[in-house]
Amino acid sequence: MSVPLSIFDLVPLAEGQPPDQALHASAELARRAEELGYRRLWYGEHHLNPGVIGYNPALLMSLAGAVTTTLRLGSGAVLAGQRSALNIAEDFALLTAAYGDRIDLGIGRAAIRRTQRKKAENDDAAPTPPARSIPAAQEDRVTREGLLLPAAPDLSHLFGSPRTAAASQLLLAEGAEVPPYGEFTDQLLALLDHTAEVDGIAFPGAVPPTAGKPEVWVLGSSAGESAEIAGSRGLRFGANYHVAPSNVTDAVQHYRQSFVPRRELESPYVIVSAEVLVADTRQEVDRLAAGYAEWVHSIRTGQGAIRYPSPESAAQSPLNPEQQKLVRDRLETRFTGTAAQVAEQLQTLQQATGADELLISVSAHRAEDRLASYELLAEEWGL
Repeated sequence: MSVPLSIFDLVPLAEGQPPDQALHASAELARRAEELGYRRLWYGEHHLNPGVIGYNPALLMSLAGAVTTTLRLGSGAVLAGQRSALNIAEDFALLTAAYGDRIDLGIGRAAIRRTQRKKAENDDAAPTPPARSIPAAQEDRVTREGLLLPAAPDLSHLFGSPRTAAASQLLLAEGAEVPPYGEFTDQLLALLDHTAEVDGIAFPGAVPPTAGKPEVWVLGSSAGESAEIAGSRGLRFGANYHVAPSNVTDAVQHYRQSFVPRRELESPYVIVSAEVLVADTRQEVDRLAAGYAEWVHSIRTGQGAIRYPSPESAAQSPLNPEQQKLVRDRLETRFTGTAAQVAEQLQTLQQATGADELLISVSAHRAEDRLASYELLAEEWGL
């Protein structure tokens, strides 16, 4: 296949697994990803999740850099607002100094969105930030290529969950002023370009000058602010199908319509994520797939990702029909099967979105099974 494949690693914790084993498995995945021909390896920022220790992308990238030499390493995403633009620019400038021009800086706006909501709730005079994205899809749609765009579940309950409130309290300093996302992005770009100014004072050396600078990406899941900022600043865009599949085509279209070329990028460039699971037989895939519904359900009920259950544990406590509704969109857009079957599904995703790359995530109880999925898919894809 001509479209490159990349990997997204949550660094999950499974039932009964100590953290050091999870980190060793993550390092082994980085080493094998490079050998197999994957283009990038990205890490997310997830806090207060018992079953995920991927909460510091820059640190994980540094660990992966020690066992790789050519694989691109990145954040997918570091969350704007939980740290300042300067903190982020410093971290990624150091990574670039250490590992050269194979560093990707992907940013997301979840923390800024939380801060804006909290400010509006606490200040009667503060207007609620306007919705910048299209409404959640109320019905299933199917593209002409055959890609399912499922109806979006109602996840508004997560905004007021105790875990979300705790994250805001623990991650954001009391009284901290978080700028609007566009302003934050511009500040970050200026720091990386060594053109930053604060109150009219220039700080050209705010971050260490290096031979290059990271590729900057904006990640989003709808035709809203993230897609618009990525396009208007001439940045690369990451569209999220594996977590929020409902509006992926709208997000990509809005990004392309908003795109303004800049020196580093003359035309739009999109990576689209997908959740997959690959095994030699359908029977084995179905066995390994157990536990995913329960895992997603733990996230969507506000408790945070549980430790990934074994197939045996999942069989003892399956979701009831009402619980299934909350995770249906994720289950029906997870690409599972043999390598040939999953490759065909990924081709459909690529054709429907026009993606320049695909970002693959694999969830399973054992690290060996996750790695086997990546190996089988790499061979089928011809990496």
